[in-house]
Amino acid sequence: MSGVFRFGVNMMAPGERAGWVDKCRRAEDLGYDVVCVADHLGMPAPFPALVLAAEVTERPKLCPFVLNAAFYNPVLLAREITTVRDFLGGRLELGLGAGYAKPEFDEAGIPWESGGRRIDRMVAALDALGAPGCPLLIGGWGDRMLRLAAERADIVAFTGAGAQPDGSLSTLAGAPAFRERVEFVRAALGEREAELNVLIQFVDVTADRRGSLERLRPYAPGLSAEELGELPTLLVGTAEQIAEQLREQREKLGLTYISVMERDFEAFAPVIELLR
Repeated sequence: MSGVFRFGVNMMAPGERAGWVDKCRRAEDLGYDVVCVADHLGMPAPFPALVLAAEVTERPKLCPFVLNAAFYNPVLLAREITTVRDFLGGRLELGLGAGYAKPEFDEAGIPWESGGRRIDRMVAALDALGAPGCPLLIGGWGDRMLRLAAERADIVAFTGAGAQPDGSLSTLAGAPAFRERVEFVRAALGEREAELNVLIQFVDVTADRRGSLERLRPYAPGLSAEELGELPTLLVGTAEQIAEQLREQREKLGLTYISVMERDFEAFAPVIELLR
């Protein structure tokens, strides 16, 4: 596994053309390596957004983070992916997941099935796609998803929380649970290598680290402020403190691909500069 950091931004609200173009160019200017687009109802379709992002930027990779495989016919999804891959000229990174938000399934009129059946649909999409010809990212938290990622993905993305049977997300897992998930993946990888990604749920660049951590207690009500400060999914402190936290996580957990939410991508930029 490479020890070189990569940084991605997960765009949640692409909006109108001009605003989306400006955000993509800004992300490139700030040093982000990957521009990602979420796949949720109520947001723009990921593939057109990625194609436009490719047209107005030069360097960043483009990634759906992540496609909900249950929303698509596997054969038709494979056609969409291969077309976009070719149009992006080698810049596509394919993110694929099983879907977790039950209200979106209900709104789309798609049956809400067990987690196992949704993963089956994801496997069917992978089988229809075959060798994708681009880096494959699989995100998850449970044993089966992480085992699948270890077997087939180039990038394993840790969500930092599991999904409940009703489709809601659990509160963020503590540092020991996160470490156990990383160790699970490493064991499942065997001789394979994969880049390890974490999606940061909140970034606060501040001199008042303690106060900010206290305010973040709802993210994981069972954890103290000190324990919250150890979570790989939360980054709080000065830019220097956050950079040091990421270096420590790289050393201890092998996390080198760091993704932040759109709301935090400007605030996180000074950290990128320190880690280059």
